[in-house]
Amino acid sequence: MQTSTTSDPTLLTVILNYRTAPMTLRATEAALAAMDGIAGEIVIVDNDSRDGSDETIRNHIADAGWDRNDRVRLLQSGHNGGFGAGNNVGIRAGLSDGSRPDFIYVQNSDAFPEPEAIRVLLNHLVAHPETAFAGSYIHGEDGVAHTSAFRFPSILSEFESAIRFGPVSRLLARHRVPIETPRDGQSVDWLAGASLMMRQSVLDEVGLFDETFFLYFEETDLCRRVRLAGHEIIFLRDSVVTHIGSVSTGMKTWSRVPDYWYDSRWHYFAKNHGALYAGLATLAHLTGGGLCWLRATLTRKKREVSPQFLRSMARHDLAALRRRLLSPAKRDARPLPPQPGE
Repeated sequence: MQTSTTSDPTLLTVILNYRTAPMTLRATEAALAAMDGIAGEIVIVDNDSRDGSDETIRNHIADAGWDRNDRVRLLQSGHNGGFGAGNNVGIRAGLSDGSRPDFIYVQNSDAFPEPEAIRVLLNHLVAHPETAFAGSYIHGEDGVAHTSAFRFPSILSEFESAIRFGPVSRLLARHRVPIETPRDGQSVDWLAGASLMMRQSVLDEVGLFDETFFLYFEETDLCRRVRLAGHEIIFLRDSVVTHIGSVSTGMKTWSRVPDYWYDSRWHYFAKNHGALYAGLATLAHLTGGGLCWLRATLTRKKREVSPQFLRSMARHDLAALRRRLLSPAKRDARPLPPQPGE
């Protein structure tokens, strides 16, 4: 990693740790290699892990010599406000000399960029000032591509995702949220936050992550603000990142969907489209899900849906709509529950 000159664009990489210190250090090592020759720094934010992560990471930074020339720093959030809030701590911190970087790269603690992955994103943003955000092609350790580019959610996408019926999905293909691996340089609505580079000047314009979201939908919301401001968001196939996924959240082993997922989904729709639209989106999902349940019952096929998912969504969103109607000024700003394991 080189020092900055007046002509070099500067980059700040933010890696958020929550009780995954060994994985975070592995991700940091990959980021250091990918930032070789790039003017910038890495800041690790420990999101109030309280499991010894802070000490483990701090000691490793010193032992590995990563703290020379402030190449890698550790910050303590002091409060686990979720993914967006934790990343905001690192973004607001800026570079170690007090200056602000030209670009921010958000990298998950279980994501490992290949040697050219970060430079591909940076070079594109430098060469294309109309582009605000750029994201990577992400695959698992098994080499299978992860969905990392998306359309914005809508009432129709809620129905399509819930009914899980081929003819309907084909009919509503233009409204499906996931996009099959796009071609290189394709403009998209939003990108996965596991490997996402952002132009600092655009963040100054539209704001940082909305900290009302604890987990999920925060990058969707941020990208929507960017798109509404008239900026482009790009998927770059040549930026390749390996991502394990769900290491901090435990999503792969959920026995039921946690309340904060419903909170985030409702907040996204209500904030961006209004409470009536949010209610209709839920109705569309429940209708599609009900039809999926009926088809599965008649054909005796298993549904790949978490237990009590539809009932929990109906109960949660009805309560959220009632609160919204009774006290619209509050805009559902109730505190979100803690992350699993806290």
